[in-house]
Amino acid sequence: MRRALCVGVDNYPFGALHGCVSDAERLALLLSKHQDGTPNFDCKKLVAPQGGATDIVTRAKLKQAVEHLLKDRAEVVLLHFSGHGTENNLGGYLVTQDAKSYDDGLAMSDVLKMANDSKADEVVVLLDCCHSGHMGQIPAINNNAALLREGVSIITASRGDQPSVEVGGGGLFTSLVLDALEGGAADLLGHVTIPAIYAKVEAALGAWDQRPLLKSHVSKVIAIRKCEPPISIAILRELPVLFPLPAEDFPLAPEYEDSYQGKDESKVAVFSKLQQLNRVHLVVPVQAKHMYEAAMQSKGCRLTAAGRYYWRLAKNDRL
Repeated sequence: MRRALCVGVDNYPFGALHGCVSDAERLALLLSKHQDGTPNFDCKKLVAPQGGATDIVTRAKLKQAVEHLLKDRAEVVLLHFSGHGTENNLGGYLVTQDAKSYDDGLAMSDVLKMANDSKADEVVVLLDCCHSGHMGQIPAINNNAALLREGVSIITASRGDQPSVEVGGGGLFTSLVLDALEGGAADLLGHVTIPAIYAKVEAALGAWDQRPLLKSHVSKVIAIRKCEPPISIAILRELPVLFPLPAEDFPLAPEYEDSYQGKDESKVAVFSKLQQLNRVHLVVPVQAKHMYEAAMQSKGCRLTAAGRYYWRLAKNDRL
């Protein structure tokens, strides 16, 4: 019960683009499967490549497709739009192929109403178009205010008064989102969430670049895609066993080190887990630069702040 609609329009009669169809196709392909190949989103595409018809993505067809995406119950629905965007004194618009003066396309306020009225538990909107920051605003109330019902999240490529640029055959924003979904924004459980995607996109754009916006009203953070965790979840679940008290150090000795002549195989197995936790910054050596030195010098290791966080998750059976 996870649906996604990926829209990409290159073939505008008044200003062709070059990477929007590619954006939609790449995102749909990535969202359709988790990294391990298990099904994720059931994706549909609505695309207008250059050289094709000029009536594929009209305002009516786009509105119908968005309504169909949002109307029925689902765990998560996701809308991605890559194309032209524009604004006027009434707000922002997703520009369609049949756009003309005073009828630019699908109003972002209409998309917002459909998202707020949706029966889906969670609604995610990703907009890669100029002036996309208007999405979520209610012009009649306040052009700087956002009104989202619980469960709606929006990430836009730029503020309402900014353009959105293309680089390397695709939208810069969508390229960063794709990198995040491929694992760049994954946590230690392999989960890629909306806040994590935004954090990666925002960090990659400087103060002089287009500025993405995140608008969200949620009571839970869901995984948009699952990637291979950098460490076994089974090892994370052992944190309360390795560290009965999160503030106490784990004492080490030379027999924990595999290269030591008098090694203890059971302790070597434990030390291997501690080293893996060290590589993902959950455990650090005490009074030593490396874990090997901590063992050979009979020092110890301890949980980092992140380590204590995952310790609590494991202790409370949240992993």
